[in-house]
Amino acid sequence: MDWVTRVIYLHIPLNLIILETGHATEKDTRVLGATAPGDIIIGGIFPIHEDVDKENNTFAPQLQPCIRFEERSLVRVLAMINAIEIVNKSPLLADVNITLGYRIMDSCSDVSTALKATADFTQRADCYIRSNTFGQPVMAVVGASSSETSIAIARQLSLKMIPQISYSSTAAILSDKSRFPSFMRTVPNDEHQTAAMVSLLSTYGWNWVGIVTTDGNYGQSALDHFVSQASEKRICVAFKSILPQSVTSQDVCSAIMQTARTICNNPKVQVIVSFAKPTHMMYLYQELKNQTLTAGQSMKTMRRVWLASDNWSYSSFVKGNITLEDIGHILGFTFKNGDLSSFSEYLSRLEAAGHDYIRNNTFMQEFYMQLKDDSGETELVSKAVNRLREHTYAGTIFSVEMAVSAIAQAVASICRNRDCKTPGKVQPWEVLKALWMEEFKLRKKSYKFDSRGDINLGYDVTMWRSDGGNIHVHNVVAEYHPHNNNFTRTNHSSTQQLQDLKHIISKCSSSCVPGQFKKTAEGQHTCCYECINCTANYYSNNTDMDQCLSCDTNTEWSTDGSSSCIPKALLYFSWQDGFAVVLLTFSALGIFLALLVSALFLHRRDTPVVKAAGGPLSQVILFSLVISDISAMLFVGRPNSFQCQARQVLFGISFTLCVSCILVKTLQILLAFQVYPETQEVLRRLYQPYLIVSICVAVQAATCVCWLVLKSPFNHVIRHPTTLLEDCHEGSYLAFGLMLGYIAVLALVCFICAFKGRKLPQQYNEAKFITFSMLLYLISWLLFVPVYVTTSGVYLPAVEMVVILISNYGILSCHFFPKCYIILLKKEHNTKSAFRKNLYEYSSKTAESVSVSVVTNCRDGTSCTSLHRGSIKHCLRRSTSI
Repeated sequence: MDWVTRVIYLHIPLNLIILETGHATEKDTRVLGATAPGDIIIGGIFPIHEDVDKENNTFAPQLQPCIRFEERSLVRVLAMINAIEIVNKSPLLADVNITLGYRIMDSCSDVSTALKATADFTQRADCYIRSNTFGQPVMAVVGASSSETSIAIARQLSLKMIPQISYSSTAAILSDKSRFPSFMRTVPNDEHQTAAMVSLLSTYGWNWVGIVTTDGNYGQSALDHFVSQASEKRICVAFKSILPQSVTSQDVCSAIMQTARTICNNPKVQVIVSFAKPTHMMYLYQELKNQTLTAGQSMKTMRRVWLASDNWSYSSFVKGNITLEDIGHILGFTFKNGDLSSFSEYLSRLEAAGHDYIRNNTFMQEFYMQLKDDSGETELVSKAVNRLREHTYAGTIFSVEMAVSAIAQAVASICRNRDCKTPGKVQPWEVLKALWMEEFKLRKKSYKFDSRGDINLGYDVTMWRSDGGNIHVHNVVAEYHPHNNNFTRTNHSSTQQLQDLKHIISKCSSSCVPGQFKKTAEGQHTCCYECINCTANYYSNNTDMDQCLSCDTNTEWSTDGSSSCIPKALLYFSWQDGFAVVLLTFSALGIFLALLVSALFLHRRDTPVVKAAGGPLSQVILFSLVISDISAMLFVGRPNSFQCQARQVLFGISFTLCVSCILVKTLQILLAFQVYPETQEVLRRLYQPYLIVSICVAVQAATCVCWLVLKSPFNHVIRHPTTLLEDCHEGSYLAFGLMLGYIAVLALVCFICAFKGRKLPQQYNEAKFITFSMLLYLISWLLFVPVYVTTSGVYLPAVEMVVILISNYGILSCHFFPKCYIILLKKEHNTKSAFRKNLYEYSSKTAESVSVSVVTNCRDGTSCTSLHRGSIKHCLRRSTSI
């Protein structure tokens, strides 16, 4: 069809442009593709053709023929024409009695051609100002489409401050008002589109992606912003394929082949972001198919998720002869959709009017010529309109309509107070100022350009789907809101479609599960790593963590490869422990038995057995045993400082009281039955029962007070690798040893004294039991020391508790149970006569043994009889006093 295009351009009238006086003149051809008169003229620049024919190069400046007709761009031209016709009929312009005209030019997707069109707009303004000729000047320009073209013409239009409103140029650089003061647009810039793409990739966990873009301003700007934003979300770019901007460039084929080869060689890259042109993508898909089949692979291996920019997200023709199933999933980012009802009505009017409706639109004429066949005029028009309907995309049409509405509002605000029908009364910079200041309405909604000249409404996310070979690209599945950077799903069916994408994995390395961290080799992408288990006492609680987190080893621990820290178990000699229950039972039983014996002794306090057991001292001993058993109970349960201090002090003082009373009893026995007068006299002088007990207890009390004041026991936590042991620290082990050693000394004295009186009569044989109980005490506490020193853990308090209970039960069993047996079961022995008889028999035996001993030892034979008799009398006298 290239010959048709060339024929058209050869038959278009040439217009001579007169330049400023003193400058050389040159001939330059211009195509007024679509024009209409009006009081205010709006220019339009649209890429009606995809490229220019650069084969016929010459040094002379000339208009190069345009090639590859773009039907979708023709739709945008018609959208602008329809929007102008609508506002001309609206009250907005009718009230100020003006109309808008238009002059729409073809940029041919070529910057040089676009600049020539822009020069035509600015030169017309100059010529009209100077000579009032050459037609009305252009007050504003709608376009261009690509960012490269918009950047070029924006610099030229800024010289005259002619406002320019683009409907699809998204390069972020155009938001810089210091460089492009008269540029505005009705779409968001690429910063928002790339942010939306990155957000979508992050949502699905795709962090290993490829990029296909072009080498122009738009492609480079999009690439830079995407890479910057992706790195912040830890998304890595596996490869970047940059294609030539021009689809007719000699390097396109080799670049497409290399890109397809790169995609095939990176099977882990299952998501590709593309900012390329539709034709580029069509070539790329075809090349991917060819390379896949050549390699003998299944077509399924070329399936990918494609994130399509607004540059090609609605161009379904890119699939060529390949099915969407072979391509994979295409997620497109398109501008916000608008209402297409008015444009659909316009296309219907266009179909009804036929050729008469296109006399001032050479673009439509060329379009009809391309479609012309053997069918009649009516069929041709219908065919043309149907083709246009196929390329009707709500997003771009809405953007064009917004641009026209904004200009109409600005012109209306200016013309309310002045005559605008006279050419030259309105200047382009005044329109630009009004555009910045005024809000405009479109279908009852208000819009306004922001401080950067943009209108940011967000994006619609479309997901292509195939229906019987036809591809639907308008299937909106979500809306992107740039202000809070999130997506909103549109309906239930879209939710299901998006759920299918979750099964797709696009990662260089498999995710490191919780309990592992990523180890990246030097020089590699951060997304390519090895998963290493966290070491002990470290954890990772999320996927793909860069490093493991440390547990608080004071209270937590973890094993290798842990996803969380385990709280250290708090251990202490608990009330619920079985061993503790047994010991507590014995403690309670000891208290009960001591109280029971105390009650029995109190009830039978006048009997000889109770008197022989010590009388009031026996009650003191029983009381001390009760306190000692209570102190043993304090070794169970979670310790606190008071408990740690109380348990040792209670035991120390109470058991000292007990042993002191026993010591008094041993002294009493020795005093009563000591056969040697000189020893008996010494004992009688020393024997002060209550004073002895008070002094003994006072010494121990002083030791305990010093202990508590200077370095008292306290509760502390012993940290083990997996547990926390809460225990009592004795504060000063020296004081602890002195306390126990003091009791041991008293017990040893009792043992020695009792051992000397072990052969007393049956009713008075306290010494035997005291000897045994003190021996039991000494042995148990001697064993306690090495066990206590070498033992650690929960049951350390139980060791001391056991020894205390052994000591208590030893005294209770040896001192009181035999007496209770006599009181309860041998009542005949608990009488004075029985005691006198026993004493008489003991004295008799003692006298005989003493007599024999004296006789044997007295060599001279003197005084033996008198000694024998004196001893007997002495014993009898003591027996009566007891």
